[in-house]
Amino acid sequence: MLPLATFAQAAPPSDKPIRMVVPLAAGSTVDAVARAIAPGFGRVTGHPIVVENVVGAGGIPGTSQVVKAPKDGSVLGMISSNHVINPGIYKSVPYDSLKDVTPIAVLATVPLVLVVNPALPVKNVAELLAYAKARPGQLNYGSAGNGSTLHLAGELLVSETGIDMKHVPYRGTGPLITDLIGGQVQLGFVSISQVAQQVKAGSLRALAVSTLKRSEVLPDVPTLAESGVPRYSFDAWIALIGPAGLPKPLVDNYADAVRQAMASTEARTAIAGQGLAVLNVGPDAAPAFFQTELIKHQKLVKQSGATLD
Repeated sequence: MLPLATFAQAAPPSDKPIRMVVPLAAGSTVDAVARAIAPGFGRVTGHPIVVENVVGAGGIPGTSQVVKAPKDGSVLGMISSNHVINPGIYKSVPYDSLKDVTPIAVLATVPLVLVVNPALPVKNVAELLAYAKARPGQLNYGSAGNGSTLHLAGELLVSETGIDMKHVPYRGTGPLITDLIGGQVQLGFVSISQVAQQVKAGSLRALAVSTLKRSEVLPDVPTLAESGVPRYSFDAWIALIGPAGLPKPLVDNYADAVRQAMASTEARTAIAGQGLAVLNVGPDAAPAFFQTELIKHQKLVKQSGATLD
């Protein structure tokens, strides 16, 4: 434990705001969580929180700002699992996704749901797999883009089941959902919160969720593990990071602030609205979590062959 004086020197000046960089667009799930916890995080730490969106290139420009920031905790990053995908799909990432950051907490996961167009004559995963195996290469699954979490969720299904499907990348989730409903692609993985209403209305059919636990939003939809793909587990996640070298007492203080902020009404409402599952991965366990996720995602990226400039 650092002496109190050293800890005070390592922390931001008492009147200095904390920048919380979100390397994704305003209105995204990660942005919604950042803005929901900012008031509570600020109350606990005693600093006003300024949430700032720095978009582009899968989050690399925004994360670069966090990596280069002073080691006093004045700049933090609210990131997604793109952080461990990017090293495999971009030709150049100007930082090491493990060595150049300090993981503070993994806040929540974003469960996905496997949906199909209702015209596809399958009612469950077993029927889908039988249909796909009888028609190799004839099914199209859509995603939000090459190397996206939705793409890798599909690649994991291919890897675990041996089915042969064609990947159709879209520029974002909105066009993907439109074409899923329209039948231009037959299936895909999508965030539960983004298609729950379409599933309930019958314009999409939910076959299974990607996580090991069922979703409270779609409690009647089984997991893929329950549906005959026992090793399948995939979700996106949201984490708070700082630059490498943040003093441990400061990291622990911020992790405690996150836990308290996540219990606030604002955060609980945002989490429920986004269909998220809360995690309690603190600074002691977060580095190992990052490493495990990096290995898993890089394997899927290599399998998919996805690359971006």
